[in-house]
Amino acid sequence: MNEPTMSARLGVASWIILIVLVSLLLATCVVAYLGWRLADGVDVPISGYIAMAVGVVVSLAVGFGLMALVFYSSRKGYDEAPVLVVPENDPKEHGSPSNKLD
Repeated sequence: MNEPTMSARLGVASWIILIVLVSLLLATCVVAYLGWRLADGVDVPISGYIAMAVGVVVSLAVGFGLMALVFYSSRKGYDEAPVLVVPENDPKEHGSPSNKLD
């Protein structure tokens, strides 16, 4: 069996996206390393640790809340495509006999 190789399945746009993402990952690692090295010996006050802890707790609460809303809306059917429901006895309906000319 001839299975296509990875390079045969990826087009030029896919390779560009992959290169950009890997470059961003490397740049992030360099910035994190430089930040770690430059912050050596810096003392953080207690208020800094408290602010960081509050920020982490609030971020987690927002994340959990949004995920709960996603699951709730998915289970209740709020994510379904909209459908126009017209009652059968509505006189404003365009196809009803009361609106047709003789």
